[in-house]
Amino acid sequence: MKVRLMMWKHQEIKAMSVKKIKVLQAIRQGKVGGGETHVLDLVKELDKDRFESVILSFTDGPMVDKLKADGFKTYVVHTEKPFNYKVWGQVRKIITEENIDLIHAHGTRANSNTFYAAKKNGIPLIYTVHGWSFHPDQQPVVKLIRSLSERFLVNKADQTICVSQSNLREGKGKFPMPGAMVIVNGINQVKFDPDQEYKDVRAEFGIAQHEILVGYIARITAQKEPLNFLRAIAKVPATEKIKFLIVGDGDLKVQMLELAESLNLGQRVIFENFRDDIPAILHAIDIFCLPSLWEGLPIALLEAMAMRKAIIATAIDGTKDLVTDGKNGLLIPTSSPDAIAEAILKLASDHQLREELGKEAGALIKAQFDIGTMTRKVEAVYQNVLTL
Repeated sequence: MKVRLMMWKHQEIKAMSVKKIKVLQAIRQGKVGGGETHVLDLVKELDKDRFESVILSFTDGPMVDKLKADGFKTYVVHTEKPFNYKVWGQVRKIITEENIDLIHAHGTRANSNTFYAAKKNGIPLIYTVHGWSFHPDQQPVVKLIRSLSERFLVNKADQTICVSQSNLREGKGKFPMPGAMVIVNGINQVKFDPDQEYKDVRAEFGIAQHEILVGYIARITAQKEPLNFLRAIAKVPATEKIKFLIVGDGDLKVQMLELAESLNLGQRVIFENFRDDIPAILHAIDIFCLPSLWEGLPIALLEAMAMRKAIIATAIDGTKDLVTDGKNGLLIPTSSPDAIAEAILKLASDHQLREELGKEAGALIKAQFDIGTMTRKVEAVYQNVLTL
């Protein structure tokens, strides 16, 4: 009995001596977008016996509120600028007072405003690229400056993670990326399960069962081409039994509302702010449209595909890693309202095609894009950089 008690005591002391790894998850903003959704899912899925997440956001917003409600310690240091040296002292103070072991920076703004503190405090830094800050539509000088900035940030990181093979190839085409790796985004397939029961969103919005509902769920920013989406809607004859649901917020929201009014879209388009019942929204729609100019590996698209929706998306890096034209979705050129409208009419008139594309989309996500698989790979990276 005495020996057994001693063994129990030894195990208890050993367990108490195992310190959790404290990770600062830094994200650019508190509004909910792809990178922010990634962070929300990641911190929930991380092994709580081994890792403790502290979140740093550079603006307020629904994501911050959600994380606080879920019990995560969350800080906000206000800046909408990358490389804002004026906030670096605040960031370093948080890292020091929280006794952070590791920084995981999600995106350019997060990395550019945490690398200084990481190096000053001798803390490993991981950089996840959720799409590069240089884009095909930028002026050459802007693109050059951003490419040089990204090169600098990659060099400052102890490990760079790209969320798609396309992003890794694009980065390597600009500058050396020794040791960079790909960990594709994953989603919670229990949450996004098309076979679950969901509340009747169609009834909420007065959408009849025989009407086709097209969904656009995204941040309302230039990247997602919201104005061209509205121009495409204007090209779809009003006589067609097609309605449009736009869910999201962003700096072009007011302009989008004004354009919808000037195009006389009326009751054909329903605008909603950010909602936390996205699985129910996706369950209600028939077609999901994402006409972006660029992407990393779009989580909104992963979610829609998991829900077996017929997809219309632009043929860009990141998206092309997910969608094969005619197999599990329709790919269209960027900045083309005509192409968007044509694809909408094609899918709206062909129930069987929608079903076939949705089935293939769901099968791909189920097989390759699970949040658990993604998180285990991230945990392995955490352990590895801490032993370097």
